[in-house]
Amino acid sequence: MEDIFRQRFAREIASALYQAYTDKITLLPADTKTGEAGLADLVYSRVEIPKDRAMGDYAFPTFWLAGIFKEKPNDIAAKIHAACSDTPYTIAGAYINTPVAPAEWAAHILPQVYAGQDRYGDSKVGQGRTIVIDYSSPNIAKPFGVGHLRSTAIGNSLYRILKKLGYRPIGINHLGDWGTQFGKMIVAYRLWGDEKALSAEPIKTLFDLYVRFHTEEEKNPALADDARAWFKKLEDGDPEAVHLWTLFRNYSLEEFKRIYEILGVSFDYYTGESFYNDRMDVVIDRLQKAGLAVESQGALIVDLEKYGMSPCLLKKADDATLYATRDLAGIYYRHEQFDFYKALYVVGGEQKEHFKQVFKVIELLGEPFADRLVHVDFGWIRFKDQAMSTRKGNIVILEEVIKTAVAKVRQIIMDKNPDLPNLEKTAQMVGVGAVIFSDLSVRKQKDVNFSWEEVLNFEGGTGPYLQYTHARLTALIRKYGKQITDKVDFALFRSAEEKELLAHLYRFGQVVEAAGDKYEPNFIAEYLLDLAAVFNRFYQRKDDDGRLVRIISDNADETAARMLLVSAVRTVLREGLRLLGIDAPEEM
Repeated sequence: MEDIFRQRFAREIASALYQAYTDKITLLPADTKTGEAGLADLVYSRVEIPKDRAMGDYAFPTFWLAGIFKEKPNDIAAKIHAACSDTPYTIAGAYINTPVAPAEWAAHILPQVYAGQDRYGDSKVGQGRTIVIDYSSPNIAKPFGVGHLRSTAIGNSLYRILKKLGYRPIGINHLGDWGTQFGKMIVAYRLWGDEKALSAEPIKTLFDLYVRFHTEEEKNPALADDARAWFKKLEDGDPEAVHLWTLFRNYSLEEFKRIYEILGVSFDYYTGESFYNDRMDVVIDRLQKAGLAVESQGALIVDLEKYGMSPCLLKKADDATLYATRDLAGIYYRHEQFDFYKALYVVGGEQKEHFKQVFKVIELLGEPFADRLVHVDFGWIRFKDQAMSTRKGNIVILEEVIKTAVAKVRQIIMDKNPDLPNLEKTAQMVGVGAVIFSDLSVRKQKDVNFSWEEVLNFEGGTGPYLQYTHARLTALIRKYGKQITDKVDFALFRSAEEKELLAHLYRFGQVVEAAGDKYEPNFIAEYLLDLAAVFNRFYQRKDDDGRLVRIISDNADETAARMLLVSAVRTVLREGLRLLGIDAPEEM
């Protein structure tokens, strides 16, 4: 998103640079020799935001010009500054700085937010482009563990962010509904299953059977052979195997959709691994014709040793297919169906090698879309430093975490505001929001250590803190009780706190673009925490005599201007939370 203040500064600096160094302009990179316009683009790319905003809102450093012009950076800055027209620029060593007045920020930003509301920050950068997002992808016949939250929350947020940027996102839940584990489930159910127990508590029953299988397997390794044999039967269409697999899948999908409804997450397609079962032969045939698929110890592989990778396994010795085969089929299907600009795979970092292999195979096949495949990897989520394993049964169930969060939030609200209308609904919104934000508040490639004390803190760094700030803003607007308008005197914005808040609002669209470009929802989470902190400084500011400057005062013009600012902050905060997949309560 273009920054008009940065553009203006860049044009003026470029003009001055052109005048001060007309004889040396040809020493600059070739693409800047088209005159001041080309030079302005180069200067724009070099403009920085000063760490100390007291120095200015934008700064142009001259260090990079020193080697080109063979002069000291400070001298270059002085010459450029001397050639500038009548501007409020200042020099600090090798930097030329410029401020933007609060009234200028306000006149540009506040009418935009007022007119655009939730559309503020929208972009057309992705117009006409489709991005397929593969996220969540839980395993059938297993509980929805807290470990699946990361992929679900990150993918859901990216879907919303990319849509705001003008892309056409396609959300796909690539269910783990195929593979040897289903041979294990079928064996376990045939040995120890109970139809009444399955219909009464399907997921618990299936999970208990899965755990029992691995316990019994340690005593009877032959069970592993039985599992492989039953999965092969499933692949071959054996009626009993297909019936049981369908039963497990339907029960699981029903349960997953209930969890997604609680989280506010949806998908365009539920096309799991099984969907590609009849599409894999075409891919293998394509690999064989290209001379890429070779036999190795009875298995079919693509040898990637020369690229520093282990072999990409396509088929086992018993002809059973593997993850890679299905992912390759999925890539071709998605490209044929959606003609994607990008295909994102929101899958944990432990699968990094797998995706490197799969993407490399697509590249070796000479497909032009190979460079449009992206593995959006992320770190582990741990609950009090506890590593989780479905095989051993020590999995933290996501719904139990959510229920605990909601119960804790309910108690906090009852202690502080027992008469709150819609208390149950608010507790649900805040509890779910707290769990989601605990995930997205951490950069995606870092591990998350879940802590109740941190997750449910209402005073900073959490989802409830942001939701409470939104409720406080809404309360201010209710207290004001008048129509908010953008027809205010922008010259009334003069304070450092107002300027800081306005400058932060101005950055919202840029942050959304950066989050979409880097596939990093955390950028928005960090931005919202900063926004809330900046607003609270504005809310608590004092005059020269140490008295609190009230937003709603006896001065009608000042109050109207400040309430427009309050309304803008609420709009951006609410929209930012929505992009993270979090609701914004009106009261708390």
